[in-house]
Amino acid sequence: MWRRRLKTGIGNRHLNFRCLSAGVVALCVLLLPACATYEQFKDAYFREATEPEATVRIGVFQPLSGKEREFGELERIGIELAHELYPTALGKTVELIFADHESDMQIAESVIQDLIEKRPAIVLGSYGDVYSLIAAPFLEAEKIPAIAITNTNPLVTSNNPYYFRICYVDSFEGVAVAKYAAEGMGVTTAAILKPREDDFAVAVSQEFRNKMIQLTVNPNAIVSSQDYSARETDFTRYLSAIQNAGAQVVFLPAHVDDAAEIFKQAEALRVRTVFLGTGAWDTPELLEEAGETAAEGVAFSTVFDPESGITEMANVFLEKYREKYGEDQLPPSAVAHAFDAYCVAIDALNRAGTALDGDAIVRALSQTHEYPGASGSITFDAKGDPIKSVVIKAVRDGEVVSVYTVEPTWVVLPGAGLPEGMPPDATLPDGAEP
Repeated sequence: MWRRRLKTGIGNRHLNFRCLSAGVVALCVLLLPACATYEQFKDAYFREATEPEATVRIGVFQPLSGKEREFGELERIGIELAHELYPTALGKTVELIFADHESDMQIAESVIQDLIEKRPAIVLGSYGDVYSLIAAPFLEAEKIPAIAITNTNPLVTSNNPYYFRICYVDSFEGVAVAKYAAEGMGVTTAAILKPREDDFAVAVSQEFRNKMIQLTVNPNAIVSSQDYSARETDFTRYLSAIQNAGAQVVFLPAHVDDAAEIFKQAEALRVRTVFLGTGAWDTPELLEEAGETAAEGVAFSTVFDPESGITEMANVFLEKYREKYGEDQLPPSAVAHAFDAYCVAIDALNRAGTALDGDAIVRALSQTHEYPGASGSITFDAKGDPIKSVVIKAVRDGEVVSVYTVEPTWVVLPGAGLPEGMPPDATLPDGAEP
């Protein structure tokens, strides 16, 4: 009854225990008839202070109102689906504590502090990189781990050991596509054609280049690399250069409209090469704008394929989603990633053996190795980013189908031991790659 909390900032949230005890004892002496005896008071007070929580609390930090509500709702749906399936951790009921920052950066700062006051074991979210970046220093100061769900900004995890993420960063797609080209297709030469002054295209192309060179053990694996202007509509000279260079595949991290036009012009020029892209092509517009014949054979990575059956958990998730929302419904990727965030959190709590020691939970999270999530196998790297399986889709006979799953490559690095807590048959990842 005496455990009041001060909302005066992260560093001074609780009263000093000794000062509080002395103050309470003095007040008890003044109010002796009400407190009876000091011994009775001490027994009651310390029993309350040390009694374990009846539930395990998981915070849900999301925009549940405001302009980004629809995206926050998708993540909420995934979390609640997982909670319905797995409602306990550490032998206790899991209590979800929702914190709505109303899609407002200024409100987000006070909301995360209010959520921290409720002492969640882990926080899930938020949709929107900026909100997670706002929450990060407050969570780190209180040693409360967090799992971002659809954030792709590298800064969310790179500067905070308490933040992890389920969705891989954008540039990771370049690694996955290169592995598909070299290992799935067996190609040894590639070209890169990307839009100029596009940060995403630059980052993902660099990852593709590096991985192709590594896998082919050929510093000249990229035989042509060209940039086109956003205003250009005639791609003839680029396509001719690619064909003359003898590239077997072309990595094209372009928007759907540019990609569709390039496919059509390549078909007209009879350029015999396979175009590879990113999840930006995972939309019906690809075939609608390019046409079935021009798009035939193109392939691209995707963050989630609900019908791939990539893991057993993917089947469990899909069955649960359809049970609730309709047999003909396919879940969005954000729902699957949110489902995985909750499941990974529960798994880490159970392995940590505590909901009160943030550092122990962080250690358990960092040791997550090949967790079979709905969106694929998940392993966290040193930054808290996922090394995970990636589904490759391709256009075959006018339809988009799953054709390949890029799996993580695990090797033992010279002189390296396994991280503490990792299964004895596990090996270290060959860098931050799938």
